[in-house]
Amino acid sequence: MKSDDKITNQAATSAGLKSHPWLVGLRAAKANLVPGLIVQAVMIVMVLAYYFYEPAHHWLAQLAEFKRQAGYLYSWIAGVVAGGVLPEVLTVTVFQKCRVRRQNFENLAFGMIFWGITGVLVDGLYRGQAWWFGSQVDFGTVVRKMLVDQFIYNTLWAAPFGLACYELKNQGYRFDGFSRVFTVRFYKEKTIPALVATWGVWIPVVSMIYSLPPLLQIPLFSLALTFWVMIFAWINRPAKQPGSSGCNQG
Repeated sequence: MKSDDKITNQAATSAGLKSHPWLVGLRAAKANLVPGLIVQAVMIVMVLAYYFYEPAHHWLAQLAEFKRQAGYLYSWIAGVVAGGVLPEVLTVTVFQKCRVRRQNFENLAFGMIFWGITGVLVDGLYRGQAWWFGSQVDFGTVVRKMLVDQFIYNTLWAAPFGLACYELKNQGYRFDGFSRVFTVRFYKEKTIPALVATWGVWIPVVSMIYSLPPLLQIPLFSLALTFWVMIFAWINRPAKQPGSSGCNQG
């Protein structure tokens, strides 16, 4: 009996370890490795192009001036397009063979609202960090901004807010039982794994974003977001069926 109890306890311990929030997050981070590396590679190319390739520097400087003139409107539109419109366009044209469904409109409306708000909030974060730490680009300033971004803003607001919004969407915008998202248990089981998975990709990405002048940070964030959601839409596509390579032409 003692031997059986020992085996049972070992099995329970093993199961508990496998479901530990940090380990769940690490498994998700491992699954995100390839898309994360693609996004990071694109960001590295953009940063190097700005500093070492004159045509790219000139074009990005023009983009920064446009961002300065448009202000928060640019951030809202960039979030809407990068996080809301492009993923749904990819879904319809590639995965659904141009067949539009009701769910596409629902996803589009949610994505445009959520990511539009997110774009404005991130712009506010970047402006606040520039005011707090300064606009200079050096190692210490970049590290401080990254730490505030990922371990204060993301931990206390962005991840909990995003998960709460998607939970509400997934349960049909009904508030029955929604109070669970404000519990310690929900934060432990849902938010911590999401944070761990996010950090593996976005710590390097936001470090590169903060390596550019403030007016270019939102455009670069939008580019990273675009690649991120497009890659994940591709990875999570439905199982491929015959003739599903694109839009029907007739």
